[in-house]
Amino acid sequence: MVDESGLRAEAEGKLRALAGEQARLRDDQWSAIRALVVDRRRALVVQRTGWGKSAVYFIATALLRARGAGPTVIVSPLLALMRNQIAAAERAGVHAATINSANVDEWDLIHTEVEHGEVDVLLVSPERLNNPDFRDLVLPKLAAGAGLVVVDEAHCISDWGHDFRPDYRRLRTLLADLPPGVPVLATTATANARVTRDIAEQLGAGAPGAVEHAGAGDIASSALEGGGPGDAAPSSPQGAAVAGETASSAAEGAGATLVLRGPLERDSLHLGVVRLGTAEQRLGWLAQTLRELPGSGIIYTLTVAATQEIAAYLRDQGHEVAAYSGQTDPADRLAAEQALLANRLKALVATSALGMGFDKPDLGFVIHVGAPASPVAYYQQVGRAGRGVERAEVILLPGPEDRDIWAYFASLAFPPEPIVRATLDTLAEEGTMSTAALETRVDLSRNRLETMLKVLDVDGAAKRVKGGWQATGRPWAYDTERYARVAAERAAEQRAMLGYIATTECREEFLRRHLDDDTARPCGRCDNCTGAHRSVEIAAGAVQSARERLHRPGVDVEPRRQWPTGLKELGLSGRIRPEVAAEPGRALGRLTDIGWGNTLRRLLAEDAPDGPVPDEVFDAVVKVLSSWRWAERPVSVVTMPSATRPVLISTLGERLAAIGRLAHLGSLGYLHGPPGRQYNSAQRVRALRATLAPPAADVSAGPVLLVDDRIDTGWTMTMAASLLRQAGAPAVLPLALATTN
Repeated sequence: MVDESGLRAEAEGKLRALAGEQARLRDDQWSAIRALVVDRRRALVVQRTGWGKSAVYFIATALLRARGAGPTVIVSPLLALMRNQIAAAERAGVHAATINSANVDEWDLIHTEVEHGEVDVLLVSPERLNNPDFRDLVLPKLAAGAGLVVVDEAHCISDWGHDFRPDYRRLRTLLADLPPGVPVLATTATANARVTRDIAEQLGAGAPGAVEHAGAGDIASSALEGGGPGDAAPSSPQGAAVAGETASSAAEGAGATLVLRGPLERDSLHLGVVRLGTAEQRLGWLAQTLRELPGSGIIYTLTVAATQEIAAYLRDQGHEVAAYSGQTDPADRLAAEQALLANRLKALVATSALGMGFDKPDLGFVIHVGAPASPVAYYQQVGRAGRGVERAEVILLPGPEDRDIWAYFASLAFPPEPIVRATLDTLAEEGTMSTAALETRVDLSRNRLETMLKVLDVDGAAKRVKGGWQATGRPWAYDTERYARVAAERAAEQRAMLGYIATTECREEFLRRHLDDDTARPCGRCDNCTGAHRSVEIAAGAVQSARERLHRPGVDVEPRRQWPTGLKELGLSGRIRPEVAAEPGRALGRLTDIGWGNTLRRLLAEDAPDGPVPDEVFDAVVKVLSSWRWAERPVSVVTMPSATRPVLISTLGERLAAIGRLAHLGSLGYLHGPPGRQYNSAQRVRALRATLAPPAADVSAGPVLLVDDRIDTGWTMTMAASLLRQAGAPAVLPLALATTN
C-alpha cells in the first residue's frame, strides 16, 4: 500500500528545491505524478505555457529513481529547450545529460554514464531515434531499462499538430517496445481536441478506446502564472483555493491513457492587432513602439530573410536586437538566448526556431511581423510572454505577403504518389543508397526528399541503415485521403488566422476556442474587449527611414563551389574549377524580403504576364550595379533564355547594356528546348548540361554580366557561367532580379 500523503509531501519537497520555498503542487500536477509513480501508467498533460509541465516529469523522475527505477528518457525537439531542461533538472537534484548534434564528442561518455546508472535523465532529439547506431545499439537498452519516458511538445506527434515532425511518429515504435509497467508522459501546451485525441490514442498503442479524460482539471488554478524556474507553480493567495477543486484524479485502468487537460487562459497577456498598409509602415511603427514596451521580448517573423532585414533596421534606429533563426550558427544562437535572458537585448528578431521551451518568465512582449499560418501556432508562440510578470503585450502586425509565404510552405507538403513510388522502386533496384545518391534519381529538393524518406521509414516502407536508405519490400499504400484531410485542415487554419485578424470579438477567447478550450470567455484585456486599440500614427521620418532600409537594393549571391554528388559520368565531381566558375553575383532582392520581395513576388508570380521590365525595378537594378565592387567592370551583357519571361529578361539586358555602355551579346540558347523544372541539384545540372548552348557572339573581350530573372538553386547561373567561361569569357558576373535564398 502506497503512503500517498507521504509521497505527496516528498513531491512537494522536490518542487520547492526546483522552484522555491513558496511553491506548491497544483492538484493536476499531483494527479499526473501519482499516475506515473504509483500507477505506472501513460498520461497526456495538455496545459498552458507556464503551468509547470516540466516540474511534473522532473519530480516524477526523482521519485522513481529513489525507488530504484531506471533513468528517464525525454524526447525533446530543440537544443534551446534541452538547455533549459538540463538546468531545471539540476535544480531538482536530477542529473541530466543530452545526446544531440551539438555534443557529438560527448556521446561515448554519456552512453557509459547511462549504463553505469549515473544519469537520471537522458534528453534525445526525435531525429536521434533513427540514427542507425543509436536506434539499433543504444535505444533497445534504454527502452529495456527506462524508468519513465517523456514526450515533450507532443503535438509534434500528430499530423494535425501545427508543428508535425515525421521523426516524432517513430515514437510509436519506441512506446510499443517498452516493457510492461514503464510509465509514459506526453506534454504540450498547444493541442486542440483532435490533436489531443490523436496523441492519447498513440500513447495507448493506437487502441481507440484507450483514452480516459479526467475533465477540466485545473480551472481553479488558471490564475497562477507559474513564473518560477522550470515552469513550476508558485504559491499565491489563489493557490489556497485550488486544493479540492480540481476534477482530475488518477483513475483506475492502467491500460488507458490519462488525459489531464486544463484551461489555457493567460491572464497576463494583452492581445492586440495593428493593421498597417505597407512593410515600411510596419517597421516604422515597430521601431517607434519598441521604445514604449516594457522589458525585453521577441519579435517573430515568418522568414529568415525578414529576421535579418528587421534586425538591421532596428539596430539602425538604436535598438539592441539580434537576428535568430535555424540558419544562425549554434554558438551565436546560444549567445543570443543568453543575451536576451540577461536583458542585454531589447528583443530577439526570430523565426519559429525560437519557440518551444525558451524559458524567460519576465518576457514583457511578443510581436509578430507577419501572421503565423494558424491560431494554434500563434498562441503557442505568444505563450512565451508574461509567465512571471503581471502584464505582457502581444501585438500582431499582419501583412499582405503573409498568404504568399503560407502558400510557399504549403507547397512543401508530402510529394505526389508517382514520385514516392519511383523512390521506392529505385531503392528496391539499387539496394542501399545515400540521400545524395538517391537525389540524382529522384526529382525532389534535399529537404523534401529527406522528409519523405523519414515518413516512409515510419510507415515501414523504407529503413535508414548505415550508408543510407533501403526499401523494406513491405506493402505500402499512399494515403491520399489522409494527405488531403491534412491539407484541408491547414487551409482551414489559415482562414481562421485571417478571422482572428478581422474579429471584433475577444481575441483570447477566439484563440482558445480554436484550441477547443470550452472554458474560454471574454478576457477583458485585449484591444477588442477594452476598446483600447493602439494608434497607427507613425512619425514621417520613421516611415522614410524604414523605406530606405527595405528598398536598399542588392543582396549578395555566392557562387556554387562544389558539384552535386552523382555526376561523375558527366565529368562533374568535386570542387568546381576556378577557370569555369562564376564570380560572386548580385540580386535586386530576395523573394522572401518584406521590402523588394513584395514587388518581386508580384512581378515573377506564375500567373503574372510577361512584359518589359518596369522602370521602378530597372532603376533599382542600376543602383545595384553602381554599388557592385567588382574586381573588373563588365564589358558586355548576356541574358539567359526563358520560356516564360523572355520579354522581361531581354528588355532588362538591353536597357542595362544601353545605360552602362556595354556590348549586348544576345542570349544563351537551348539545344533541345527548355529543360523544364527540376527540384534538386543533380537533376537540374544534368538537364542544363543537356540543353544550354552558348551565344553565337564572341564573349572573350572582357567580363560578362549574365542576366536572369531569378536564382533558385544557383545551378542555372553556374552552368551558364561555365559555358561562357569555356567560350572564352575571362569572368562571369551573375545578376538577377530575385533570389529565393
